[in-house]
Amino acid sequence: MWKRGAAEEVAGAAGTGAAAPVWAEVPSEVEQRLYEAKCRHDWGAYLDVLANQYLYRLASRPWLDANPGRIPARMHPVWRPEVQGWCAAVYTEAMLPAPVEDPVFISESLGEYARRWSPQDPPWLAVNPGSPCEAYFPASRSLCALWQQHADRAAELNKQGRLRTLWVGGPRTGPVARGLACGALLSVYNSRYWNSLSHGIGYDDERRALERWWGVTTREKWQQYQEELLTNEMSSPVWEFTLGLRHSLAQDFGGQVEPAHWRQAAERVLRKRVATATIELTPDGVTRTEGPSEEEVEWQIDGVKRLIGRITRYEARFRADGLLPEGRFVRSVAAWDYGRGSNMARFGLAARFCTVEEAEAAVLRAGRVSTVTYRSWEDFSAAYILGRCLHFDEEEFGPWYEEMLDAHRVLTTDPESPWLTLPFRAG
Repeated sequence: MWKRGAAEEVAGAAGTGAAAPVWAEVPSEVEQRLYEAKCRHDWGAYLDVLANQYLYRLASRPWLDANPGRIPARMHPVWRPEVQGWCAAVYTEAMLPAPVEDPVFISESLGEYARRWSPQDPPWLAVNPGSPCEAYFPASRSLCALWQQHADRAAELNKQGRLRTLWVGGPRTGPVARGLACGALLSVYNSRYWNSLSHGIGYDDERRALERWWGVTTREKWQQYQEELLTNEMSSPVWEFTLGLRHSLAQDFGGQVEPAHWRQAAERVLRKRVATATIELTPDGVTRTEGPSEEEVEWQIDGVKRLIGRITRYEARFRADGLLPEGRFVRSVAAWDYGRGSNMARFGLAARFCTVEEAEAAVLRAGRVSTVTYRSWEDFSAAYILGRCLHFDEEEFGPWYEEMLDAHRVLTTDPESPWLTLPFRAG
């Protein structure tokens, strides 16, 4: 709740009396809401919007690289004539410029700014300075406490799983947009802009996330993983063998493939691998290569049969939940790699493991290889979600599945979704 004195203090500080600039184009819904709240002088609503966003500020890349795990304690002051004072400038994501090598942007929440503000920091917080939705807040102790109240309320109400679109600064049509849309399931789950190829959640946080989830700490490792994802070499080849076998059977017999027939066919193919030996001619001469032992083949057969059972049960759930139409099945889980490849390009750019041009090229590839393998966004989505479930879910049908089911429903129903505004294949 606003206290009368605090509200008056903020209103007086934010209303500078200067002629406000006007939008040529509003970057996103966030800036539109900030602008509308500002025009109403509703600073409580303004702070509510801010409390649900990452707020970005400039930082020195060499300093961050030399101090891993730390963030600059002091905020770089900038002079703003609107308040005739020094300010700490922060920006919402859609207001950020294109990435450069240095400086970079780091992000913190409104609550983090409230907790960390010190007497040594500038006396004003400038939000999106120079834009039509700019606002200036004195960073007094009482106002920082008020920011914290808004942040606490946002933490209680904030939910993931929203479609967010850059109206300016991100492609919404064309092949780059299509490639970015291949990563949209994760973007929706994280409530990130689906068409952003920019700063992510900030340089330092993106680096930490890549190290935590992928073990990527160098440009070379990023390049390796990016290539493996876009060539479908990251996921288990057993998954592709198993699904590919069913697809071949369906083509050969022109109909549905019963699980029992699928298991029998898999066993026959795997038993043929019990070869006595093969002779290969290599640059080093004639090489004798032994096939797998009978014990190894039995183990492989048992594993593939269990996998067929898992896939069958997942697909049954997919049909019940509307992810798969009746009578359809997943032909390949390459989408799991391709979708992650689209996002890996964005992660790499935000962490400065690649250039804008390299990230865009990777996104384009993700779109191309996806349209070669799949026929529609729905086909792609079911394949991506099956791959994610096989990797993480262990047939629990828990968050790893539910999160993507929710994202799928958003992407197939929201009028602004790229899956509804972009054809899966170029006409």
